[in-house]
Amino acid sequence: MPLRLSDDELTAVMAAARPLPVERREAFLQEVAAELRHCNEIGPWVVHRVCAETQRRFFDPPDLGRASGSGKYR
Repeated sequence: MPLRLSDDELTAVMAAARPLPVERREAFLQEVAAELRHCNEIGPWVVHRVCAETQRRFFDPPDLGRASGSGKYR
């Protein structure tokens, strides 16, 4: 059964996928959809919570402790 999201909810899901590496986005979207299917009610706050929790598992933040190249603030 297809998952029905409003335009705003779908935009939020796609925005949450954007910072992820391209090769991880499909898995992220699949997991978000699976989590949302388990929810009794879907609304903007539920979509936001599910996206945030799922994104934490898929996002590898950059290591800002290592300076690469030359820069003004080294």
